[in-house]
Amino acid sequence: MRSPNRRVGRVLRASTRGFAVGCRVMRENIPAFGALVSCAPPVGDGAIYGLIYDVSVQDDPFVRQLVTADLPEEVLRDQRENRQVPIEVSVLAVGYGDSETVYHCLPPQPPVALDWLHQCAPDEVVAFTARFDYFRLVLDAREVPADELLAQSLRLAAAARPEPERTEFLVEAGRELARLLGGDLARLEGLLRRIRPARNSP
Repeated sequence: MRSPNRRVGRVLRASTRGFAVGCRVMRENIPAFGALVSCAPPVGDGAIYGLIYDVSVQDDPFVRQLVTADLPEEVLRDQRENRQVPIEVSVLAVGYGDSETVYHCLPPQPPVALDWLHQCAPDEVVAFTARFDYFRLVLDAREVPADELLAQSLRLAAAARPEPERTEFLVEAGRELARLLGGDLARLEGLLRRIRPARNSP
């Protein structure tokens, strides 16, 4: 069973290409751009995997009144944490699978409204990103900031690994990008610059 503290929110609407999730409040780094998340149905052990590509904070009539009011901090904090209009999180579908096999392709069916979306644990991130077959789904997605999304997801996937493995992971990802984008050198260079491991200052 997934940990409740990794819940991002509940599905508002969905298609096989992605889905939108509503959550009450942002806490710590959840939700975060580029994070790997999964949506599991109420029955069975299958899951649909996706990358968060947008977080939208909508206003409501009460917030419009509060922005010009001089109110105590506890009142503002209560409004942030108990919003009437949910924060909307948009997710690009990049795979699906069960406890034994994960497929890096669009799921055959979308999640159902009100299903829980969870942030993937580090071991899930490592397992999902052990192969790079999902790169093409991200690179070809027109409705998302594809290059920024892929680069950020790779940085987060590297951070989920032990320190000695991070640089090699990013190098291997760069090689796969070079194979996929060999005909678009400007785009390839931009992506490689974004995922280049940081060098320690002397």
